[in-house]
Amino acid sequence: MLKNRLIPVLLIKDGYLVRSEGFHMHQILGNPIHEVERFNHWNVDELIYLDISEDNTYDEQRNDTRVKSSEDILKVIQEVSKTCFMPLSVGGGIRTIHDIRERLKRGADKVVINTAAYTNPKLITEAANKFGSQCIIISVDVRKNIKGEYETYYNHGREATGIHPIEYIKQVEALGCGEIFLHMIDRDGTAEGYDLELIKLVTESTSLPIIACGGVGKLTDFAEGVLVGEASAVSAANIFHFIELSDRRAKKIMKQAGVNIR
Repeated sequence: MLKNRLIPVLLIKDGYLVRSEGFHMHQILGNPIHEVERFNHWNVDELIYLDISEDNTYDEQRNDTRVKSSEDILKVIQEVSKTCFMPLSVGGGIRTIHDIRERLKRGADKVVINTAAYTNPKLITEAANKFGSQCIIISVDVRKNIKGEYETYYNHGREATGIHPIEYIKQVEALGCGEIFLHMIDRDGTAEGYDLELIKLVTESTSLPIIACGGVGKLTDFAEGVLVGEASAVSAANIFHFIELSDRRAKKIMKQAGVNIR
């Protein structure tokens, strides 16, 4: 039986490590390269870096929390991979096979694709054929629309697809992706807990591993994501930055609740 995973998510915007709320409010936290050193001492199973910048090149401003001037995500990946001793997934700005190859070449184990998976679905199949389905994660950003129904979004959560997440996940599964990063936009940064209803709907509709994200506010939320939502992995961003020893405490709580955690 496969063990469940605990995965921190690190968000990069314009060269800074940030916390996110609702996909539009961002608070600067520090340097994304230095942060991996801290996680190497933590008891986490994987690491996901998502570049949520509007473009792939950072401006010329410099200070102690920003990566070097004009340094793009590829250089960040290369530096991070030097000291990252756990599986590393990266996403943001991926549009082509070349983009995927360059990230894998610089040390990423998997890539996370959002916008291009919707606008160019053939990319999923081509990538799976070239690199293997196991390293192709599709990011499915979901929020409730004005009808109160779940809907999939892309382009930093701004563009609606008109497609229910279950339907969309079935489409990308058929195209060859190997894993789903399920992110509830409405819960992002709220600390209200996972949308367990959404997670459960999705996990019951697909055989793909589901990484749940969005809304974690307390350590017990991780166990609920697995035990109630039946997610294969549970992830979060903000809580790992603000709660001391959050990885060890989260895993202890998950084990006590009966989760088959590593």
